[in-house]
Amino acid sequence: MEIKSIIFIGLILVLAGCKYDKYEAILPSNNGYPTQVENIIIGKCATPGCHTTISKNAAAGLDLSSWDVMFDGTNNGAVVIPFRSDFSTLCYFTNIDSTLGLVVLPTMPINEPALSKEEYEILRNWIDGGAPNKEGKIMFADDPLRHKFYVANQGCDVVSVFDADRRVAMRMIDVGVNPGASPPESPHNIKVTPDGLYWLVVFLNSDIVQVFSTTTDQLVKTIPIGNGIAGGWNTITISSDSKKAYSVDYNGGRIAFIDIDAGTSNTVGPFPITGNPTPNLHGVALNQNNDTLYVTCQDISKIIKIPINDLVSYEDININPIGPWQLPFPMRPHEIIFSPDYSKYFVTCQDTNVNQVRVFNTSNDQLIQVIPVGKVPLEFAMSPANNLLFVTNTEDDFFPNMRGSISVIDINSLTEVKKIKVGWQPHGIVVDEKKQVVYVANRNVSGGIAPHHASSCSGKNGYLSIINLNTLDKDPDFNPEVSVDPYAITVRPK
Repeated sequence: MEIKSIIFIGLILVLAGCKYDKYEAILPSNNGYPTQVENIIIGKCATPGCHTTISKNAAAGLDLSSWDVMFDGTNNGAVVIPFRSDFSTLCYFTNIDSTLGLVVLPTMPINEPALSKEEYEILRNWIDGGAPNKEGKIMFADDPLRHKFYVANQGCDVVSVFDADRRVAMRMIDVGVNPGASPPESPHNIKVTPDGLYWLVVFLNSDIVQVFSTTTDQLVKTIPIGNGIAGGWNTITISSDSKKAYSVDYNGGRIAFIDIDAGTSNTVGPFPITGNPTPNLHGVALNQNNDTLYVTCQDISKIIKIPINDLVSYEDININPIGPWQLPFPMRPHEIIFSPDYSKYFVTCQDTNVNQVRVFNTSNDQLIQVIPVGKVPLEFAMSPANNLLFVTNTEDDFFPNMRGSISVIDINSLTEVKKIKVGWQPHGIVVDEKKQVVYVANRNVSGGIAPHHASSCSGKNGYLSIINLNTLDKDPDFNPEVSVDPYAITVRPK
């Protein structure tokens, strides 16, 4: 079935703005493309006034004048992702036959005859083969220690892998064990192990943890969790030695204890607390000694503190105690994170009547500060080098005509120092200290902006934002689309 996206009128005008520039230089013959691909791209796309170095700003920012520069993509991200024609917009915009793949308007080349079926298949097959240059080199395959960040697309069962230097999607990795499942298995959380060797992903609709290599981004192992009982696995935390992981079940109040090296797990719980035999667990964090789990109970006002070697002696902590900060509403704690020195921990309280980050003393679990933030605060990212904590306020209306914001909290003063406008419904967030940036995944699922192109999955694409750690401003030139419902994000520094 043919799928057509709603394209911004402005984008159409930009693309239609390709026009001959009499001063444009003749393109070099050493453009790097294989001959058959060169005949199509150089002959029909990188023509004077369109997708060339000189005129790219009038053509969605896309320069196709050489194989290498093609991978810089457009103003909205990559156009070719090696091995994945189904996620490469170069295919979307050059296809006119829905039986061959996704069709998106306007068809390229603009105002010229469309590519023939044979020409389109040459491009599609070339991309599915890795989109190599004429010497057979595949982009992004030369450095196994490449600096990368990862986005889990909850609506599509894929993880987008970004090259952190070029800031462009370099791979799309299928995750889960049931391709094409409806509903999707929904990768909900993704984390890189502290040693940088693996990335782990857990699913709302699948009782597994998957372990992938960060050097090859290939699946290493799939670990069953849940002891045969279906759950809704929200989040995962990893021990500092990268050997153990712990994932929590929102539906059954359980915790999966995972041995990453052995590829085994044991699920324990539920952990009943007063008045709630199966609390809805969400956030999870390990203390400094890696011997105690702190888990949020999202629908009430409690967190559970669980000694790993003495599961019977767990205790629940009321995060809305009697005192000057008590409110007549459930806190609905979503996520939890420790300060860099582990002396404090922070909890997002997402109830729409609350909208706070609450801060506790680790030594005695006493509430020491309440920090008002934006509406529905959810996820955290910490910058120890800058003593800053970032919070995604997913439903905030602080900025006009925008849904969502980022609160910046000074860890020393325990105050909000700035709100940042990023994208529609920000959720996943991670700090990249080496690049001095913060990556934000904007879900864009309810309302929001129309994507620039359709998706090979059902739903509307989300997109990313970058915040400069030094200025605390959003980068206006970085807005790449990813797949449907980008929910979580993590980084593997080089």
